[in-house]
Amino acid sequence: MKGRVIKAGAAGIREAAAAIRRGGVVAFPTETVYGLGADGLNPEACARIFEIKGRPRFDPLILHESSAARARKLFSRVPAAAERLMKRFWPGPLTLVLPRAALVPDIVTAGLGTVAVRVPAGKHALALIRAAGRPVAAPSANRFGRLSPTTAAHVRKQLGDGPDLILDGGRARIGVESTIIAFEKGRPVLLRPGGLPLEEIEETAGPVLRAAAGGKRPQAPGCLKRHYAPLARLKIIAPGEKNSGDPAAAYLAFSRRPCGKFRAVKVLSRAGDLREAAASLFGALHALERTGARLIYVEKVPPHGLGRAIMDRLKRAAA
Repeated sequence: MKGRVIKAGAAGIREAAAAIRRGGVVAFPTETVYGLGADGLNPEACARIFEIKGRPRFDPLILHESSAARARKLFSRVPAAAERLMKRFWPGPLTLVLPRAALVPDIVTAGLGTVAVRVPAGKHALALIRAAGRPVAAPSANRFGRLSPTTAAHVRKQLGDGPDLILDGGRARIGVESTIIAFEKGRPVLLRPGGLPLEEIEETAGPVLRAAAGGKRPQAPGCLKRHYAPLARLKIIAPGEKNSGDPAAAYLAFSRRPCGKFRAVKVLSRAGDLREAAASLFGALHALERTGARLIYVEKVPPHGLGRAIMDRLKRAAA
């Protein structure tokens, strides 16, 4: 039966790895969000990812590997700054976009000359990739443009019986997708803020350039203007800006509950901790979406550390 949810234990991982080796598609937990994975060197299997998600073919996929040594085989060239980032942050929530090796299929890169690759830190993800014995192509396990999944239940709700299997490894620890870094003349360029704070990247690789906005096609996943969106409309406000209630609307606060009566309220981190807020973000939006509210007020968070990734997701969701 497709869409079956199984525990991400040893037996479940063996079953999921076998499904990937025979061309199947499996949803699985990583430390960032749940991914929808297939054999990254099998174009037909990768095509199923696009079909299940309703994802346009011009949006490239990320390949996941089990070690930096294996990941290097997917690149044709690796600049020195990228080597330093690999050494410090892999396994972890960092994706590098570099010139592709010839073995990488066009469908993975959307025909671009570069490929996006990371080595995840989640134990279930690493075990699955090792057991499959090949790179795993895996965008987030959701409908294209919708809220990212941080639990197996989120995957099941959005994708139903689309995947062959859904591995349940509990809630994703980080809660937002990986940070994506490309390179221009050896210098790092930020394509997407994510689960690895920019400040830590700059400690290792030096100043990071910002990618130019716009462009006809995305260089990496998650770079479209509208993305990560719930069914409800989002309105981003400053903390305390909404000083009266709205019983028809839901409210997502950063650290303090708002005044007034709302249909539902979620607080990302009562301690004002940005890591806790990031881990709570998509789960809170999923919960507020389930209330049936057509409008969700969302408070801004400080735009540093993981706050940069949170605000990126909120702005795209509200676009």
